[in-house]
Amino acid sequence: MDLGDLLAPRGIFPAFEAATKKEALHGLSVQAGDLTGLDGRTIYDTLLQRERLGSTGLGRGIAIPHVKLIGIDGIVSLFARLARPIDFESPDGEPVDLIFVLLAPDHAGGDHLKALARISRLVREPTALERLRSAPDLASLQHALTSPLTSHAA
Repeated sequence: MDLGDLLAPRGIFPAFEAATKKEALHGLSVQAGDLTGLDGRTIYDTLLQRERLGSTGLGRGIAIPHVKLIGIDGIVSLFARLARPIDFESPDGEPVDLIFVLLAPDHAGGDHLKALARISRLVREPTALERLRSAPDLASLQHALTSPLTSHAA
């Protein structure tokens, strides 16, 4: 599964402004609503319900809020690099500066997991994280998000 196929057109935000976790989720929900035609408030409420189960902050400055929704046709992802890191209740206590939002149809079972796995592979690569954090503009950020992963296998 290619991340470029998952990222919504106009769904990459190189300097997203948010001061809190809820503010980030709300702002990204509004953007997701605009991009998908779904109600931004419904997306936000669903993301908050998911966060109540446990933070989607992974550690190392990364969060992947993800939910299944009724009314969405396919898997859609948004990416935000925050202008300033925020607390996301991550297990390592580090603030988050990179957020991937993943929205999937309520019937997306295996595809939803494959999409999560694809994002997880990207954020496990230290060089990929460095490219995401240092990309000077939107085009560079898009390239960093969609470039094939390099393998460190011997």
